[in-house]
Amino acid sequence: MTALNTPNTQAAAARRQWLKHALLSGAGLSLASALSAPLQACGGTDNCEDESMKGFPDFFNQAPVMRVRDRLAEFLGAAEGGVMDYHYVDAVRLAGHSCPTVAGAYLMTVKGMRALYASEMPERGNIEVLMSNGREEGVTGVIASVATLLTGAAAETGFPGMGAAGRFSRKNLLSYDHPLEADLALRRRDTGRAVRVKLDASIAPWPQEMRELMPRAVSGQASAQELARFAQLWQARVKAMLIDHVDDPRLVQVSEWQPPA
Repeated sequence: MTALNTPNTQAAAARRQWLKHALLSGAGLSLASALSAPLQACGGTDNCEDESMKGFPDFFNQAPVMRVRDRLAEFLGAAEGGVMDYHYVDAVRLAGHSCPTVAGAYLMTVKGMRALYASEMPERGNIEVLMSNGREEGVTGVIASVATLLTGAAAETGFPGMGAAGRFSRKNLLSYDHPLEADLALRRRDTGRAVRVKLDASIAPWPQEMRELMPRAVSGQASAQELARFAQLWQARVKAMLIDHVDDPRLVQVSEWQPPA
């Protein structure tokens, strides 16, 4: 039986011809080499600690560190005793940028968790996160993602747990549209204790220079020099929140909360 010369068979033949040409010309060799090359920690360098912070502003290392115990990490041998430290740069890597929203979300979650557990080590995976706004409203998604990073709480797409009992489940621990009179609330699953957390970023406002520069930068009309200055001013406000005003009780306000029955 003669094979039908359909568009699909023609496309397959064309792909085979391209692959043959690529291999013969050496174009495919670099791809094969790249795929077979061993993965190297820190891009092949020996100083992993220095490399992990390379290119980030120095003040990132001065921001509060959140130490938690994650029972799932302990159970699976991912961390000794389940103890892990989270740094502001982890939130930056998650979001892909550093801004007042990311910094505020990080501080709100850290301070809320510390208030919930006092002298105890906070337990990641044992905390519910309740957001005031809807998931598609404003920057709610950014704030929620940072809260998830630190608490382990996830929405309906989260880890369903292990075994029939769903041990270590993180699913449905993050929810939205709660009348909180705050940005978010955190609630311990073991004791039921809860706190509301509110951010007032006006404590660290933009300088007048930034107010004049931002429209030009956002619209794409700023010069290279202006964009460099824009980036400096942007991170200066983040630094003001994370370092200069980190202990200002007006910046992040935490209060006890009794969830409605």
